[in-house]
Amino acid sequence: MILVTGATGNAGAQVVRALVEEGQEVRAFVRNADKGYALFGDGVELAVGDFADPQSVRAALAGAKALFLSCADDPRRVDWETAAIDAAAATGMRRIVKLSSIAAEPGAPVAFWDWHGRVERHLRQSGVSWTVLRSSVYMTNVLAGADQVALEGRLYAPAGDAPIAMIDPRDVGAAGASALTTSGHDGSTYVLTGPQAMTYAQVAAELSAATARHVEFIDLPDEHARQGMVQGGMPDAVAEQVVKVFAMLRQGMAERVTDGVASLTGKAPRDFAAFARDHAFLFAPAAVGAGR
Repeated sequence: MILVTGATGNAGAQVVRALVEEGQEVRAFVRNADKGYALFGDGVELAVGDFADPQSVRAALAGAKALFLSCADDPRRVDWETAAIDAAAATGMRRIVKLSSIAAEPGAPVAFWDWHGRVERHLRQSGVSWTVLRSSVYMTNVLAGADQVALEGRLYAPAGDAPIAMIDPRDVGAAGASALTTSGHDGSTYVLTGPQAMTYAQVAAELSAATARHVEFIDLPDEHARQGMVQGGMPDAVAEQVVKVFAMLRQGMAERVTDGVASLTGKAPRDFAAFARDHAFLFAPAAVGAGR
């Protein structure tokens, strides 16, 4: 039995699907059973709970031999994930695969990266066999701008000319499944990226090709981007952190391309052109108001 936490998230859901395709016995830790069932059907055991409820975490861990550790970005992440690591260690867990960030480091200037860095440090000291997957920026982040692309033909972001080796979460899922089920990864940290570093202008060009309409990238000043995110319903503190991430991206933080995905899965990661083709319907004018 393999327990996947964060199982309804971008990457966690892909880990579950990859494990099911391999014929593994999977338990998905979810807060909402209906959402979990809608995503996975009858082929996955659901453990309903919350990281804020330690008893539900312990119940989910019972009988599991391996853990994929991920949760939502939250100021409580460090407490939640370190407690889950300790609970797993107490059960005699064989392996923990921690989903982290490309820039994880205790004390990092972006809170998200600091949290991941602190959890990584705890995991390495836990006594459990561990593997860390440091993922680059998800291609699915671009979906946040799908409505504006569909309405206006414009992709907005404070990205400048930042080269970003974006990764498709499906490749993170495949890498996670491999790290959980194959040998030789204990004590290793893998940086997972897509096959090339792209600017947002290049992303817009690929969306243009996929949708057969011109998509223009509009570079936003940081403050305009923050205000737009807040007006869209994002908490101000989170919007501030996202803007900080983009500032670091503009400094080249995510420009390095690695072979992490290929090392774990034996396959090259998907490029953004393939992602754009697969999701073109979300960026098309007909998608607006279509209940997607």
